[in-house]
Amino acid sequence: MADALISVLLEQLASVVYEHTKEAVTLVLNAEKDVKSFSSKLKAIQAVLEDAEKKQVTEASVRDWLEKLKDVSYEMDDVIDEWNTEILRQQVEEEGENAKKKVCFPIPSDCFCFGQVNKASYRHNIAKRIKELNERLTLIANEKERYGFHQSTNRGTDEQLIPRQKTTSLVDISTIFGRKEEEEILLRKLLRESRQEGGRFLVIPIVGMGGMGKTTLAQLAYNHENVTAHFDKKVWVCVSDPFDEIKIAKAIIENLERTQSSSNELEVILQHIKTHVENKKLLLVLDDVWTEDPKKWENLKLPVIMQSCAKGSTILVTTRKQEVAKMMRATSSMIHLDKLNDKDCLALFNSIAFSDREEDESNGFGAIGAKIVERCKGLPLIVKTLSSLVHDKKTIVEWQDVLDSKIWELEGVEEQVFLPLLLSYYDLAPAVKRCLLYCAIFPKDHEFNKDDLIKLWMSQDYLNWKQNQDKGRTGQIYFEILVMRSFFQDFEQDDLGNIHGCKMHDIVHNFVQFLTKKNA
Repeated sequence: MADALISVLLEQLASVVYEHTKEAVTLVLNAEKDVKSFSSKLKAIQAVLEDAEKKQVTEASVRDWLEKLKDVSYEMDDVIDEWNTEILRQQVEEEGENAKKKVCFPIPSDCFCFGQVNKASYRHNIAKRIKELNERLTLIANEKERYGFHQSTNRGTDEQLIPRQKTTSLVDISTIFGRKEEEEILLRKLLRESRQEGGRFLVIPIVGMGGMGKTTLAQLAYNHENVTAHFDKKVWVCVSDPFDEIKIAKAIIENLERTQSSSNELEVILQHIKTHVENKKLLLVLDDVWTEDPKKWENLKLPVIMQSCAKGSTILVTTRKQEVAKMMRATSSMIHLDKLNDKDCLALFNSIAFSDREEDESNGFGAIGAKIVERCKGLPLIVKTLSSLVHDKKTIVEWQDVLDSKIWELEGVEEQVFLPLLLSYYDLAPAVKRCLLYCAIFPKDHEFNKDDLIKLWMSQDYLNWKQNQDKGRTGQIYFEILVMRSFFQDFEQDDLGNIHGCKMHDIVHNFVQFLTKKNA
């Protein structure tokens, strides 16, 4: 939340200082100096904000520090609005004075002096408030040193931001529930006859929100006996972020040769890969792809390598971002994972909660478990989290406490469920983050009208961060980004497929409320 707020505030501060310098100096004397000092401190704080917002999940002291930072930022935002308003009033009055010079009217001197005194007092008050806010921010900036935050100058390149679990191709099939329909679709695509496809190889993206089971579905297909028999070679690579072409290429060749590559030259490694897969039917899984930068995809030259493989070769990609599927020109073969149905959620819950004992319906555990599952809203990740939580609880009272609690106050739930969503959140641009967080003010299951939501963003001035750009078009772009990152669901579309309505998953709603501290 602070990152989104501060990024927008910094642009407003820059606008005041550099676009209205003359008026600003006239208006509030030396306030420009305090504004520049305030901006400088904000920029220094901004460099560690991603790490701070990650740590607030588990550290109350960091949450308190961020709250103080947001308070002073909001207050400065209000002052800047007043400053801009006063500048505009001053310009209008100057134009009025110029007009009066052409037509003379007698103006009592006492009224003129009274107006001038009021203006001077008002402007002095603005300058005083800016100075006070600058002093408060100085204390907050000094406090940040005690937390040992990691600095992140480029979004998405700080590997220390949130630990990303490295995936493998191994999976316990006995623990898989649901996804039968998606599995059948994926298997049909993987086991297709070569003549059914126009190209030599196919790219299949599995897209969905964090925690929906994309990797699990890919593992299920990767280990299926028919898939193993169908392909000559199989390779699994956990890509994650950042997208490092050399690292990925080395992982592929090491998977093929079962030995580490000594070369760090991308072209050498790619040529080596090509010799191993030429005229072979290859299944390459790229798990957890984030980048939609076409240059990085082109540098890896996987399409070129796949052209040398036998027909029917496939790249299977798991990602949270539909932009990745677009970059790979594979939207037509995309598989989108939505929430699990209630029956499969309950089966998954029971398999973990009762893993070492019989499900005891007569004593009421099963009934309470079913009610807990209802609160999971079809998200496999939270089903696993809550079922693990109650697994060691042996009494009905303890299970009932979990059911009656505010789920997000339970130890470990926030960290396990919200951290994967934080990855998607931090990947957004600051202005888009702010638009997402605005949705926290609406109740759960609210039916959003796209056009109305964009107008609300516009009214909050969230779409004014780029000059000379139509706000409505900017809002449309932001909305589409949030849709493609799976922050919205249950779409209402017209006959042409254009989205005009949607809802937000309950878990996402809890998440944005958590970030904005508006939880009930």
